[in-house]
Amino acid sequence: MSRAALDLNLVQSALSQQITRLEGELCTRLLQRSPQGVTPTEAGVAFYREAQLSLRHAEQAVRSAQQARLTGSVTIGLAPTTAAMLGLPLMQAMRLRYPDVRLHMVESMSGHLADMLNARQLDLAVLFDAHRYPGGGAMGRRWQVQALLEEDLYLIRPRPAGVAAAPQALPGAPLPALLADVRLASMGDEPLILPTGGHGLRSTLDAAFARAKRQPKVVMEVDSLSMLMAAVEAGLGSTIQPWAALGRQDQALQRFAVARIADKAARRTNLLCSLSEDELSPAALAARVVLRDCAAQRLGTAQWPGTRLGHHES
Repeated sequence: MSRAALDLNLVQSALSQQITRLEGELCTRLLQRSPQGVTPTEAGVAFYREAQLSLRHAEQAVRSAQQARLTGSVTIGLAPTTAAMLGLPLMQAMRLRYPDVRLHMVESMSGHLADMLNARQLDLAVLFDAHRYPGGGAMGRRWQVQALLEEDLYLIRPRPAGVAAAPQALPGAPLPALLADVRLASMGDEPLILPTGGHGLRSTLDAAFARAKRQPKVVMEVDSLSMLMAAVEAGLGSTIQPWAALGRQDQALQRFAVARIADKAARRTNLLCSLSEDELSPAALAARVVLRDCAAQRLGTAQWPGTRLGHHES
């Protein structure tokens, strides 16, 4: 008994108690204790043989599960801002967890992604604006819609020459001091460069400006994040975007002046939209879980400030 307890990393008294409980459950004695030592009873020998067989079957079940790893393919659509924050972490996590699943990533504006999801060209997509996607696409096909996260929006301007830039944040450090918060009601004369109305961010902004009783001064519409940010840096206007828009901009706080928009309506809701449950493959179901995990790991970090768990769900 002492050698068995040592092998199991238990104290002998704890092992004796476990055996006593087991004998009580089986209503029979498994071990015969005597001054000469401990020997198994006939029932104990029979139990031992069957237990060994069960352990071998359990080990075989583990090997079978490992050999029959999840396979298949899944197509996921992300908007450029979302891809900047979640694209690479998602690809790395899928490679680690499901190496035999073939991943197809699509980056496009949210309105285009919605059309692709309706056309069954995507399994999953992160879309915006809970009011536009209450559980189905424009063609009435039912989607699964889950809350993913909510983002603050920021006014992003070209940094004027001679104005000191905010210090760069180190990983894990608090968000560096930005310009003072602004409200939409004070932005009537701000020249804005925005995406067109067919995409989630623009509809969110139009609704927020309407609530603030202010008409935005849109001087240009650009449906490309890289071109839009280049236009802002060139001084052609300002833009309103989530922090993720700065994700692919080298030394972003050295190049842009950024101020958080204080209006509660000026927040972007991120929705994890997918085909209906009965249309999703096991690979797509697994990828949906991985995507949620990646988003949760990045919430509120120095690389993605102004984010929190979303609340909309249908």
